[in-house]
Amino acid sequence: MTTPMMKQYQGIKAKVPDAILFYRLGDFYEMFGDDAELAAPILQIALTSRDAGEGKRIPMCGVPYHALESYLIKLVSSGHKVAICEQVEDPKMTKGIVKREIIRIVSPGTLTESISERSNHYLASVYYDVQWGLSFLDLSTGEFTIFQTSEADVLFAELARIKPAEILLPPELMKKTKQWSGYFCSLRDRQSYHSSVLQQHFPNQAPLLQEFPAAALAASALWEYLLETMPGVNPSHIVEIKTYRSEQWMFLDQWTRRNLELTESLRGQGKKGTLLSVLDSTQTALGGRLLKHWIDRPMLLPEAIEQRLNTVEALTADSFFRQDLMKILAKVYDLERLMGKVSYGTANAKDLLSLAQTLGLLPELRSLLASGTVEILKVKIPFLEGLDPLVEKLVKAINPSPPLSLRDGNLIKTGYSQEVDELRSIASGGKEWVARLENAERERTGIRSLKIGYTKVFGYYIEITHSNAHLVPADYLRKQTLSNAERFITPDLKDYEQKILGAEERLKELEYELLLILREDVRAHTQSILRVADILAELDVFVSLAEVAVRNRYVRPQITRDGEISIVEGRHPVVEEMLEAGVFVPNDTQLTRDHHLAIITGPNMAGKSTYMRQVALIVLMAHIGSFVPAKQAAISLVDRIFTRVGASDDLAAGQSTFMVEMHEVAHILKYATQNSLIILDEIGRGTATFDGLSIAWAVAEYLVQRPDFTPKTLFATHYHELTQLQDDFPRLFNLHVGVKERGEDIVFLHKILPGRADRSYGIQVARLAGLPQELLQRAKTLLLELETAKPVPSLEDSSQVVTQFTLFDVPQPHPLLQEIAQLQLEDMTARQALQYLFDLRDRLQATEAM
Repeated sequence: MTTPMMKQYQGIKAKVPDAILFYRLGDFYEMFGDDAELAAPILQIALTSRDAGEGKRIPMCGVPYHALESYLIKLVSSGHKVAICEQVEDPKMTKGIVKREIIRIVSPGTLTESISERSNHYLASVYYDVQWGLSFLDLSTGEFTIFQTSEADVLFAELARIKPAEILLPPELMKKTKQWSGYFCSLRDRQSYHSSVLQQHFPNQAPLLQEFPAAALAASALWEYLLETMPGVNPSHIVEIKTYRSEQWMFLDQWTRRNLELTESLRGQGKKGTLLSVLDSTQTALGGRLLKHWIDRPMLLPEAIEQRLNTVEALTADSFFRQDLMKILAKVYDLERLMGKVSYGTANAKDLLSLAQTLGLLPELRSLLASGTVEILKVKIPFLEGLDPLVEKLVKAINPSPPLSLRDGNLIKTGYSQEVDELRSIASGGKEWVARLENAERERTGIRSLKIGYTKVFGYYIEITHSNAHLVPADYLRKQTLSNAERFITPDLKDYEQKILGAEERLKELEYELLLILREDVRAHTQSILRVADILAELDVFVSLAEVAVRNRYVRPQITRDGEISIVEGRHPVVEEMLEAGVFVPNDTQLTRDHHLAIITGPNMAGKSTYMRQVALIVLMAHIGSFVPAKQAAISLVDRIFTRVGASDDLAAGQSTFMVEMHEVAHILKYATQNSLIILDEIGRGTATFDGLSIAWAVAEYLVQRPDFTPKTLFATHYHELTQLQDDFPRLFNLHVGVKERGEDIVFLHKILPGRADRSYGIQVARLAGLPQELLQRAKTLLLELETAKPVPSLEDSSQVVTQFTLFDVPQPHPLLQEIAQLQLEDMTARQALQYLFDLRDRLQATEAM
């Protein structure tokens, strides 16, 4: 017969078959059966067993309740869900099995423990019905957003931007595409997708939900999942649903985000070496997350961009004001996540003190804004008022050094509650009484080693060693025998124990109740506090952008609509900062509707890629409202930035390097518009020479042959044949990277110059990389043979059949050798032969120098 405890466990486990159940038993969370066998090796804990009734045993393992967070993170990070089952009755008041319930189901998207403080942690939901609907929620901050689009590529670009920890999907969508493979997906029944569930919590946002029906259905499934995984919780910090329209923001696909290294480095070093690392001088977690948002989603509304630039400019002009703001912001705690804890009922006394400390900075901040020279920020002052009484109450009520647990007492300051003060006096006075009793009993019995102690199990006791047993008074009652001592009680000690313990227990309970009331007072101010959080985050970002602009000599860009990008002495913001020695070489950029495609040639390592990325980053920085690294910049609004950079394969999707490259090019040509910026760093290098050249040539033609399609394009290539296109297409022009030759060596000038490069200096670059000398010499010989044996045919002659040559072709005699073999030496005078010899030497030297 199954034991009562196991019967209860099995009933609860049946409700969460897809989760590992943490079943509370005393001071441990226990796991049984398959859950235990799955979790034990992940958590690296011992797997034991327990009696399950009828002589059967069941696998079992457990973790201490106070260490829940670390074990929870390990399991969730391994891709598992965890259901936390707690005792919901007081064991002292219950006969038989204590009632237990699941209080929380933790999945990758609902995890709120130990997440990055400067990044969001999203749970997302997707729905499709004619339109794609997306909703995403950060449980820790309360950010709840919906988005709708007709393009699947736009949807997946957004998913790449937010990087959700978990995506909720209806089953049929899981089969629709393979692009879900990189995400943790939880399937939801279609019945979860009904918008009525949202109307109860967001009654004022019905028009928004009606405007975006597919996104509203995605959000409804997400909200229902939240209520299922956190039963009994009122997520009061989620105060509104936000949305955005694609026409308001610059489109950046996943390849562009990766190639430009906006917020994540390609080298796997976190944000080091990214644009975010350069611009981030924020003082708060709030500001750090907001700055990342701005970089990830550049604006297309010129009025909003100009307003940001105005604020940054005003802050750059007043260094003292900026420094004073930074000093205040450095003391700010993460109000969004603190309010998340308040909402979920997990905020402790330290959290409330952190919140009070931050809100306590508001009077100083209001005064600074009011007296400062930055007029544009003074409109924020009214939104920073009204919270001073709450701060005063929290500071007056909470002990400055409270424990982490709400059940251990010492939470409330003396003087805040009369009842707390009285109980504290009794409890502390009782300890003094016990000390006096200990001294008195030593005098009465003559036992100098006598001591009075306390345990939670046995209460207060008088301990006497066995060697002094003959001195024990008759009124002592034996309570416990130890190996080297006896423990006793007296009627007086027992009576006073009840009085002291009653006071201590009631004191802890009362302090807990008072703290819950304070927490509810904070919850009542949720909207006001979150509004303050928004303002502090914005101030932090503006101050950061201004500080970086001053430190790095950035200038304010001019935002235009004329279709031109004009940059004077532009610099790469990341490379410039990472240079250990020397000065970054600036370069100009001029792209117009009449000259919108630049073919860039020159050797590897000369700076082509750096130059093109720097243009893209300068354009992007202007759109987020940042100053830019240049002497002067006029940036016309760019709706999309595309990059095709580097070589990589996608083996999981069955795509070779070349297929990935062609897929990216196809994506660019499909979505690029008149106002887009395109960065093409090599096309066609993953296939045969003439195949690749033909594709690169055709792409360049495609980008310039339509009069109504003039995307600004920087096209770097080693196919020098493409430079011929300038003769046929006036809107295409050539640029090259300057190189200085020193014998067989070259020096990179990193300067972008008009015109074409005559060669790529591949062998010279190989020499710089340290290839063996004999290999380099052989490469020079082969290069000479290949260049002289078979000139590259013109692609304009479509009737000509192109045959690709290889290193394994039978080598043809060198033309000079053929010429010498045909010499009629007998008909030449000595002077003619000598002259021919000198001429031959000069020709050979000229050929070798090429």
